[in-house]
Amino acid sequence: MTLSGFRRLYGRLFLAHVLVIAAGAVTLLAVTLLTAHTLHDQLMVVWLGPDAAWTTDPAMAEMERATNAVFEAAMIQALLISGSTAMVVAVAVSSLASRRMALPIQNLLRASQRIAAGRYHERVLPTGSDELAVLAQQFNVMAEALEHAERRRAALIGDIAHELRTPLATIEGYAEGALDGVVATDGATWALILDEVGRLRRLVADLQELSCAEAKQLPLHLAPISPAALVERATARLKPQFDDKGVTLACTVSTNLPLALADADRVTQILINLLGNALQHTPAGGHVDVTAWTESGSIWFRVRDTGAGIAAEHLPHLFERFYRVDKSRTRATGGAGVGLTICKALVEAHGGCIWGESEGLGRGATFTFTLPVYRRA
Repeated sequence: MTLSGFRRLYGRLFLAHVLVIAAGAVTLLAVTLLTAHTLHDQLMVVWLGPDAAWTTDPAMAEMERATNAVFEAAMIQALLISGSTAMVVAVAVSSLASRRMALPIQNLLRASQRIAAGRYHERVLPTGSDELAVLAQQFNVMAEALEHAERRRAALIGDIAHELRTPLATIEGYAEGALDGVVATDGATWALILDEVGRLRRLVADLQELSCAEAKQLPLHLAPISPAALVERATARLKPQFDDKGVTLACTVSTNLPLALADADRVTQILINLLGNALQHTPAGGHVDVTAWTESGSIWFRVRDTGAGIAAEHLPHLFERFYRVDKSRTRATGGAGVGLTICKALVEAHGGCIWGESEGLGRGATFTFTLPVYRRA
């Protein structure tokens, strides 16, 4: 906000206060002049009585008129003096009040202009406890959210570039080697290149699904389904992998649970992702438990493992795009880092919520999500 803009805002507020004061002063003066004489006569009649001499004696009546004139003149002078004094005080107070209202708005406008220019670290200092202070606090919350979103956007670009760099470099290296005659163009070479292309394709598919999920554009085919059936579908697909690694997979799901209103394929995808993460971080001889129950009008699903665990500082970031607890993992060993983000978007699309918990490193991790209960119309 420029100085001229501040002056215009301050001038409008100050003028509004002055107009209110002037309207009140004029109204006070007009009502006083219109009613004072009549009220004076009525009070005199009440005081002296209706048969007083001034009501019949011409000389007393003339004296009464003179007295009224003197009283009216004195009253007008007193009103002018007191009104002028009150106007000066009111104008001074209005000036201070207008400035106090205009300055926070000016600060908000200046900060918003700087944020619009890309300076997302800008904040305003809330003063007082009125509505303007609350507005300043909410403005700071918005600015913090924008700053966080901008950091995530910048990190997303870097993460995508990092994920694409490795397979592209591999493909480029083998292609150049084949052209120079250094690398034999046999089946093994083509298989390796095809594997890298597959990695690129899976990354693009993950990004596309993540984009659709976060934009709430993934179609959901909601239908009543048994929670036990959902868990059985997911565990049946991954049971061979658990057996190969030597990790015990246990399920505790009652068949008497109410039906869930969900897309069976999407919920199976969520469970497979959570179970896959648990298997990835649980060593041989460990345990992974899947539990489902009903609570607070929702179906709760929990996947708990006895694996590596998660440090407390990582818990708030588990569902962010491309976030990896172990920075040394590659896509081949740990995925692209969008699986939990997709899970979160899918759960929220169902109207549920998801969160992760861990007591610390080496103490396993627990992921829980909820789905709505199916209710007949």
